[in-house]
Amino acid sequence: MKKSYILLHLAVILAGFTGVFGKLISLNEGLLTWYRVLFSSLILFIILKLFKIPNITSGKNKIKIAQIGLLITLHWVLFYASIKYSNISIGVVCYCLTSFFTALFKPVIDKEKFKISELGLSTLTLIGIGLIFHFDTSYQSGIILGVISSAVAALYTIYNERLVQHFDSIVINYYQMISGTLCLGAILPIYLLYFKADSIVPGLKDIAYLGLLSLFCTVGLYIIFAEVLKKIPAFTVNLTFNLEPVYAIIMAFLFFGESKEVNLSFYIGLLFIVASVVLQTIISLKKSKK
Repeated sequence: MKKSYILLHLAVILAGFTGVFGKLISLNEGLLTWYRVLFSSLILFIILKLFKIPNITSGKNKIKIAQIGLLITLHWVLFYASIKYSNISIGVVCYCLTSFFTALFKPVIDKEKFKISELGLSTLTLIGIGLIFHFDTSYQSGIILGVISSAVAALYTIYNERLVQHFDSIVINYYQMISGTLCLGAILPIYLLYFKADSIVPGLKDIAYLGLLSLFCTVGLYIIFAEVLKKIPAFTVNLTFNLEPVYAIIMAFLFFGESKEVNLSFYIGLLFIVASVVLQTIISLKKSKK
């Protein structure tokens, strides 16, 4: 179990770079996401062939995995839109709401009772986010997009938790990236009519950033993510990912000077979020020992 928690925190660190790449890459959110899933599909295809990983023979299972993959694609489009319309700090803090939505959605989807501890810890997160958003209301569009993005991410984690019990994590991610590439690619021409892009083809610098984003923050991150879900519940995983803003915001402060845009309430809010993660980790570890 401890190994799973170490992997989980490694995934959180990798996730922290996602927002940074979203800011560095000049493409709009739709194109950025499409190139991300395209590059990731190619990398995963090479891995599957290189290591001769057994594929899924059932077309029904492929479609099931692909459908859930559309959720992560939609999440990324909304997440990057949130960053583009606000900043990295706002985008990644909105992601913290994923654990709150997981606590709400999972009992309904799985037809279980609501867990008081999960709702309590999610309330801590909500208080933290409320304090953070108190520092500036000028990013309303970015905040709304970020909130919707976190709700979609919660659904993805809940449904993906079921898949990882039956299929190889690399195979899952491959078909999810393929479905994202095909479906987003199909609607991209219409998307670009409404959301204009300065450039459709990425430059050399953007290609380099997309390569790093796809290899480490997509393929590496989501393979670890799928493996962790085999051992750790979806709520705990999503709550731990609330630490992503801590890493991402530190990077945003260092590389983009976003520290000038926040005040004391922002830091107090982050403290609430970190406290919720620490408490849930302690609870989960105690349960695993029992």
